[in-house]
Amino acid sequence: MKSSHSPAVTFAAFDDPNLLAHGGLAPAVRLAERCGLPELVRDKVRLSGAGNGAGAAPDAKVMSLVAGMLAGADSIDDMGVLRHGAMAKAFRGVRAPSTLGSFLRAFTWGHVRQLESAARAFTCNLAAHCNLLPGSDQVVHLDIDSKVKQVYGAAKQGAEHGYTKVRGLHFQIVTASTPLAAPVIVASRLRKGSAGSAKGAASLIAEAIRAVRAMGATGTVIVRADSAFFSHKVVAACRRAKAHFSLAVAQRKKIRETIAAIGEDAWTAIKYPKAIWGRDEQRWVSDAQVAEVEYTAFAGKAKRYRTTARLLVRRVRRLNDAHVPDGQGELFKVWRFHAVFTDSPYPLVEAERYHRAHAIVEQVLADLEDSALGHLPSGRFTANAAWLTLAALAHNLTRAAGALASAFHAKARTGTIRRQLLAVPARLAAGGRTLTFHLPQHWPWRQEFTDLWTTVGCRLRT
Repeated sequence: MKSSHSPAVTFAAFDDPNLLAHGGLAPAVRLAERCGLPELVRDKVRLSGAGNGAGAAPDAKVMSLVAGMLAGADSIDDMGVLRHGAMAKAFRGVRAPSTLGSFLRAFTWGHVRQLESAARAFTCNLAAHCNLLPGSDQVVHLDIDSKVKQVYGAAKQGAEHGYTKVRGLHFQIVTASTPLAAPVIVASRLRKGSAGSAKGAASLIAEAIRAVRAMGATGTVIVRADSAFFSHKVVAACRRAKAHFSLAVAQRKKIRETIAAIGEDAWTAIKYPKAIWGRDEQRWVSDAQVAEVEYTAFAGKAKRYRTTARLLVRRVRRLNDAHVPDGQGELFKVWRFHAVFTDSPYPLVEAERYHRAHAIVEQVLADLEDSALGHLPSGRFTANAAWLTLAALAHNLTRAAGALASAFHAKARTGTIRRQLLAVPARLAAGGRTLTFHLPQHWPWRQEFTDLWTTVGCRLRT
């Protein structure tokens, strides 16, 4: 590929008032409207007492913020992407970045909770409209994780040093997924940077379970988490909500003693990287094996918190030869152990495999940081908390647009959906009380865009 003309005869001019950089915003905004986002925000978010009109028209401002995030904005100034070319012709009520910044700074913690309520209701509407969680009548996995988002400047409220040794704000998310569906965010919360990973996890999990039930999930709910969330409060929250739990456990003395007592005949080889299926013996020949034993957790807590369930243990052959002295062969196999405390209803091998899939939540964290959570843009803690809620909402809306477009986009990363379906350049033509989006000829994802466009009620020009 090379330039078709020399620089001397190549010019640029910002002079076309009919162009859109993100033509795919049209069906995405239409989808948000069909699922009632403006009405939910109007009904639930009431910024009473906000000065200078900051609390006026919250529906228009939320829609502007979400549209900007769909287009890839990761700061308040980036919302200027909504004010170019023919955007004013394609959309009404677009607000300026300065107005959106004032709106976010007017939030109190109560207003953030109102926005979270609207976001949960909107996600329920998306699930009903777009079938976001196929297979939820069988099983739904709720994955909770947290991340410290690095920020700069001591003046940012709540920014402190935590376990990562960097100044930041610490947020939690809970995602819902099924074996057939990519994860969507059903709960989120922003905390100060020094907060522990599990602080507030029990109440957030309870919110997430209520949310997936409201989305129509009738199957088994399994909450998965890493060892940072292993606590009696999390287990109690799961049991109160009639959900199962699958929690990794740190290798403390009691756990090590329990693992050491497992007999050699209790281990079962599993499919793992480099595993080979032995046809003669009809089993996996693998460097990884699993076993289970009954275990009572939280024995040092009050009697009501003591929980007896299964301890699943995976042992993986240590392949690093650093522990073997030079010139000496290995006399005994050396293993690394990973323990999971669970009341999962599934057999050993299946339950352990399902727990390993908890890593899917890392993809969502990466997607968020690749889009709206590239920054936490405000100096005010509550403004950043509202931004996090809107980022989660925009993630789910992007996921819903992908689900309507194709089976591939239903599971694709949100960055892929944004590049292929939302960032489609368009040229607007108005006439006869109609508005036509002229899109690029031979667009590689034309059929997928067409499916999205028509599903939300828009029409094609033939």
